[in-house]
Amino acid sequence: MDFQVVVLAGGTSKNLVPLVSKEVPKALLPVANRPVLSYVLELLELSNLKDLIVVVEGEDAALRVGGWISGAYVDRLHVERMAGYQSSHRALFCGEVAAVPEDVGTAGALRAIAHHLTANDILVVSGDIVSDVPPGAVAAAHRRHDAVVTAMLCSNPVSGPLESGSSAGKDKTKKPGRFNLIGLDPTKQFLLYIATGAELEKDIRIQKSILRAVGQEVLDQKDTFHSLRRDVLPYLVRSQLRSEVVLNGTPQPEENGNEKVGSQNNQLVQSQILANASKPSFHQLYTSGPNGSYPVRRTHKCCVYIADSSKYCARLNSIQAFSDINRDVIGEKIHLSGYSLSAHHNIIHPSAELGSKTTVGPQCMLGEGSQMGDKCSVKRSVIGRHCRIGSNVKVVNSIVMNHVTIGDGCSIQGSVICSNVQLQERVVLKDCQVGAGFVVTAGSEFKAEALAKKEKDHKATC
Repeated sequence: MDFQVVVLAGGTSKNLVPLVSKEVPKALLPVANRPVLSYVLELLELSNLKDLIVVVEGEDAALRVGGWISGAYVDRLHVERMAGYQSSHRALFCGEVAAVPEDVGTAGALRAIAHHLTANDILVVSGDIVSDVPPGAVAAAHRRHDAVVTAMLCSNPVSGPLESGSSAGKDKTKKPGRFNLIGLDPTKQFLLYIATGAELEKDIRIQKSILRAVGQEVLDQKDTFHSLRRDVLPYLVRSQLRSEVVLNGTPQPEENGNEKVGSQNNQLVQSQILANASKPSFHQLYTSGPNGSYPVRRTHKCCVYIADSSKYCARLNSIQAFSDINRDVIGEKIHLSGYSLSAHHNIIHPSAELGSKTTVGPQCMLGEGSQMGDKCSVKRSVIGRHCRIGSNVKVVNSIVMNHVTIGDGCSIQGSVICSNVQLQERVVLKDCQVGAGFVVTAGSEFKAEALAKKEKDHKATC
């Protein structure tokens, strides 16, 4: 298909502290005991999109991600290898991934590797998505419409039910939601309006942009743009609409950087576009050149690919999303995990050991080499590899990562326990997150707390 694929894998997102750390960047957070990045890479492989550049924020995170890719995908994917650069404003490539500075944003990340993007079309994929929407279908729609940008829209997933009695760390405070407002033409092929981060108090399901094919020249011309979603995509849509208005006899001033069009001009643009959008001639690709001598491109097109409502697509961009996605992938969306449920509707690795009268309920996962003592109960939870769990332990609606030690009589509900944590005897946790390597002393009780070691010179990035 001759697309270059760029996977924006992020770094150590502040929204995911204390789950992420210098040792575990966002791309390596586990979903059903597999790094979230593996879901993106395998999705690309299924669409025969194997030549890619993985962009990671921060050199340490890039080395971690590159090391994992080298071991897991050495014979299956061709990941771009590049020489390093010393300037803080340019990309530094570490092994099989590209490391960019931590504060450049998604637009800046593409700008940093621009000199390596040689194809006419670039497919940009968020490295934190878990989805069964084929990216090849998005790429085909982009080519079919000869678009300058194509955004994939999908419905927000509705996660499966929680085990009764647990809030799974959800914020119970009623707050207005932040959504993207998107306007389409009557054929639902062209993107006419986008407003990002709008606050709405009503419970409205809004479609969300996840996957984009981007015109590189915009990044070159607009060096102040920081985000693809918040800056580049709205700019392309506005300039598309402005071109239409100009061609209909209403000139509009060109935007400069991040300056906003005046309110009167905005209203004029919107009224003109709403009047024109239903006409068959809208987005007519070519028109006569000067003196009618030759055809020239009339205006660029911003298009959309709307995923079928039966498809699943979610971003791991918050602690709540981390819990929801893990619950979905070992539940109703088990096909995404690559595993098969047992007769008891759970996943227990053959090397795992269960004590007497210990039960692992439906839609649960117990990883390789993990051991559980007597009279334990696990419900709607994921337990990682090589964990040691004592007797009379209850785990409900929780994710326990690798090499965790849990003492006798502990109760864990609606919580995330990171790798190498030690919970001593009789610890009670509800709606908590425990960072990697933390030790919780015997008899402690915590509710809605984030427990983690202090990291020196830690820089959090989105």
